[in-house]
Amino acid sequence: MQSALITGKKICSSLLLRNWVRPLSAASDKLTNVEVNDKTGFAKLTMNRPPVNGLNLDLLRDLRQSIQDIEKNKCRGLILTSSSNTIFSAGLDIMEMYKPDQERLKQFWNALQDVWLALYGSTVPTAAAINGHSPAGGCLLATSCEYRVMLPKYTIGLNETQLGIVAPKWFMSTFRNVLPRRVAEQALTQGKMFTSDEALKIGLVDELAASKEEALLKCEKFFASFSKTDPIARYLTKKQLRHNDIKELLDERVQDVENFVLFVNQPSVQKGLGLYLESLKKKAK
Repeated sequence: MQSALITGKKICSSLLLRNWVRPLSAASDKLTNVEVNDKTGFAKLTMNRPPVNGLNLDLLRDLRQSIQDIEKNKCRGLILTSSSNTIFSAGLDIMEMYKPDQERLKQFWNALQDVWLALYGSTVPTAAAINGHSPAGGCLLATSCEYRVMLPKYTIGLNETQLGIVAPKWFMSTFRNVLPRRVAEQALTQGKMFTSDEALKIGLVDELAASKEEALLKCEKFFASFSKTDPIARYLTKKQLRHNDIKELLDERVQDVENFVLFVNQPSVQKGLGLYLESLKKKAK
């Protein structure tokens, strides 16, 4: 199938799927790539922040812009994946939270809220081709999509409690939208990470694939299942189903930022983050 490779945000413009390029900064170019299939109109949004796609302020802003551009230009589906061979996304970049600049810390959390609102409430069908480990924020991104295809021998889950962190309500709502409540409750309180096989068994992912290419094809097959569905009716149905979760964050958005900033600045949390960073340095050696 013919594809148009876009670095940054070159995407389909209108249903005719003509390509266009919007000027981008060099830094933004390196964080996401968007490819659009000229025949199907499906867009592949690839996170590209080596080595682990840590979700920092810049990557989050780039992700949000890419999602908005894909929607604005009437692409028919969005597949989220990673340029890494082993990591989908390792979650939030701890360096954004350790000894933080206070204004940037607020911007960082606002940007994460923005990405979740854009992806969870996207007007187009969404799928995740999970081609690597997906803890914490990586799991949030994957479960925000409507469909998930995962490669074997990797892990996924919201493991915040293992790190002494409480996942925000909207993280939990996203998880509960995918899993039975009892399963979600146990997983969240335990901070459990699931293997690919376990994730498939409980419904955290919808399918497994032997390769990234196969995962992408299965995501496209999911999009094709809407070929006889009116796109407006499809979106409005999704909007109704996810309305309460989105409204809850919108209503509590300012308080959510304040709670996050207060929590991160606690001495015990800063100490824990510092110890975790030291452990990462020792592993790297």
